[in-house]
Amino acid sequence: MRLSTVILPVRRWNKGGCDEWLRAERLGFHTAYTYDHLSWKTFRDGPWFGAVPTLTAAAAATERIRLGTLVTSPNFRHPVTLAKELITLDDVSGGRITLGIGAGGNGFDATTLLKAGEEAWTPRERADRFAEFVPLLDRLLTEDAVTHDGTFYAANGARTIPGCVQRPRLPFAIAATGPRGMKLAAHHGQAWVTTGDPKLWETGTPDQSLEALRGQMEKLGDACEAVGRDVDELDKILLTGFTPDRPLASFDAFVDFAGKHFALGFTEIVIHTPIPDSLFAADNEVFERIASEGLAQLSGQPDTH
Repeated sequence: MRLSTVILPVRRWNKGGCDEWLRAERLGFHTAYTYDHLSWKTFRDGPWFGAVPTLTAAAAATERIRLGTLVTSPNFRHPVTLAKELITLDDVSGGRITLGIGAGGNGFDATTLLKAGEEAWTPRERADRFAEFVPLLDRLLTEDAVTHDGTFYAANGARTIPGCVQRPRLPFAIAATGPRGMKLAAHHGQAWVTTGDPKLWETGTPDQSLEALRGQMEKLGDACEAVGRDVDELDKILLTGFTPDRPLASFDAFVDFAGKHFALGFTEIVIHTPIPDSLFAADNEVFERIASEGLAQLSGQPDTH
């Protein structure tokens, strides 16, 4: 059972940005993640910094906490250059990096690099690209030299020496809800990530959300069984903030939420570090109490975050 946080890259490093990562470590979170986007929804017209430089700075500033993306996608990444950055980041951090990775959506950075008149990728094309992206990135992080001539990506003798500090490579936390993504998680993931069923976010109920998540868990189990893998080998990560629940509304609300979702089989819950006047606004005192005491309050469960 673990508790982690997401720190959105919206503050200048020397004007409070660094302090957020230091606080996450001080509070004892297992991992501090950040989004890997060019911009994101309501933050589009405000400050938004790059994920990899931010994580590099965080790696230099912290000592123990794990760090990662939640999530990176092919929307504006190429496996070869991403692999080089990840190997460097894993080295700077001393082996504390987790790559959260997903197929990407249709948000702002899905179209930022398109030429005028060029159509955005369809969900099927995003899935097709992801199906090639993940295995190629796996090879790039585990082999010294890789040549690949695929439908979407090429690598011509790409060198990735010396590889990751973590062996055989840094862990992948693969975000997926559909069958193709679940298959990738079963094949290549050390963890699986979900945000729940997006159709329930605004109009569903917490009970409906739990049932949807239970169904996703069953699909993950089926995908693992199909490739001969024990589903218990994968961590199950829930990124909160996108279900009908409001776990940061109060300390008791979090304890109730966490208890139900850990019972469902999740091994890690991720909460957003509060940002005033935004979707992720929350009481900082409640947030810090959750970080410090939340897991210990779950009956019969040790505080291992």
